[in-house]
Amino acid sequence: MSLKLQVIICSTRPGRIGPAVGHWFNDYANKQGKFESSLVDLADFNLPLYDEAHHPRERNYQKQHTRDWSASVELADAYAFVTPEYNYGPPPSFVNALNYLYKEWNYKPCGFVSYGGVSGGMRAVQLEKQLVTTLKMMPMVEGVAIPMVATLMDESRRHFKANDLVENSAQTMLDELYRWAQALKTMRQ
Repeated sequence: MSLKLQVIICSTRPGRIGPAVGHWFNDYANKQGKFESSLVDLADFNLPLYDEAHHPRERNYQKQHTRDWSASVELADAYAFVTPEYNYGPPPSFVNALNYLYKEWNYKPCGFVSYGGVSGGMRAVQLEKQLVTTLKMMPMVEGVAIPMVATLMDESRRHFKANDLVENSAQTMLDELYRWAQALKTMRQ
């Protein structure tokens, strides 16, 4: 049985380019062939600011949007978070989505596909790595940072075209993510 990777688009704002980067990375991961990769868009879940009465550890979800989000996250063995950088930090939608759940994230590896201006979103990733470790996830050292992402977009801003540096980074991160996904699966069994 193959390991399941979820490529999660973390930005939900109108006009975002996360879907273009997410589609590219999901296609790349499926071509690599180690994972069965699927694309998940946080915008599809329409999560309000955290609104559950019980701690996520209890898994006593009262809201349908939380149950839907839980069911989605539960399916994966590993995650690749496609994330922009907002004011040197993660998008609030991503932090909110992490906070909704706890056990569904435990003992799973994650990588980051970040994009932005000159930093390529790396400042946000440093904070995001701290957040995911609290949820017992293992963040990869390897990552995909896409600086000056606008230069790799088509005129419609709907299609992302990776260069060799970005593709090589993706390959390296996926290889490492697969190693960790195999190892951590045994901890969850």
